[in-house]
Amino acid sequence: MHTTAKVAVASLIVGTIFGHFGITLETLANELGLSFERVGALVERAFGWAMPNLVLGAVIIVPIWALVYILRPPGQSSE
Repeated sequence: MHTTAKVAVASLIVGTIFGHFGITLETLANELGLSFERVGALVERAFGWAMPNLVLGAVIIVPIWALVYILRPPGQSSE
């Protein structure tokens, strides 16, 4: 959670600085040769690849984690 807050604050600062100089998401995307449609297609493709692999991994990892959690000796902290 602490790292997420740091990333959010850093992103806000950088976004404010870019906004001050008139740099918007659209102009930045155009300079990089990307369009919102292309970025959307790339995100959709990445999501389509990641979700089946994430679910497949979770089918193996979650039961193993639950078994280890249940079978650990009493009084042992997970921290």
